[in-house]
This record gives sequence, structure tokens and C-alpha cells, in this order.
Amino acid sequence: MTTEVDIQAKIRELVTTHPVVLFMKGTKDFPMCGFSGRVIHILRELNVDFVDFNVLDDEQIRQGIKVYANWPTIPQLYVQGEFIGGCDIMNEMFESGELATLLHQYKK
Repeated sequence: MTTEVDIQAKIRELVTTHPVVLFMKGTKDFPMCGFSGRVIHILRELNVDFVDFNVLDDEQIRQGIKVYANWPTIPQLYVQGEFIGGCDIMNEMFESGELATLLHQYKK
């Protein structure tokens, strides 16, 4: 049986092993909700290299990521292990140019 501690450790490993990680519904090639689709569009517009994790494939991660970030919604973006935000925050950061500045070193 997987415990909440195990789930949190797995999430921590995912967000610290890869520079840019997006927890989303669906995949970068097939987003399964409008918010995830918008975030993918933003990251592609910025030409950022990132790892996607489909929370629909793992209910424990889907619930655990909400606890990990203390953020109730998905998608969630992490850069160098730090929670950046969800769709609305990313959209605001994209429009202001702040996201491009944050992610410039992770371009493909």
C-alpha cells in the first residue's frame, strides 16, 4: 500500500529531478482540459523544454500534488522544484513577460 508520505516523496523526486515539470490533465501532445491546453500553448510559445505528468493516469498523484503545493487545481508548473502556479498565474506571468524571463534558460 502506498502511503501519503510515499506519494509526497515521489512528487518531490519528480519536481527536483527535472528542471521544468508540468502536472496536467492529459499530455503535452493531447491535453484533456482547456486549462492544461492553455498552459501547453504558453510553454510551446516560449519554446520551453519540459516534462509533463498526466495526473489522470495516477489518482494518488492527482490528489497528492494538490497537497504538495497546497494548491487545489491542476495544471501546476514547477521550475527547479519550486511551484510557480496554475493556469491563471502562468497566463498573467506570460502576458507580463515574467514567465519568459523565468524560463529563458530552459528553451529547446
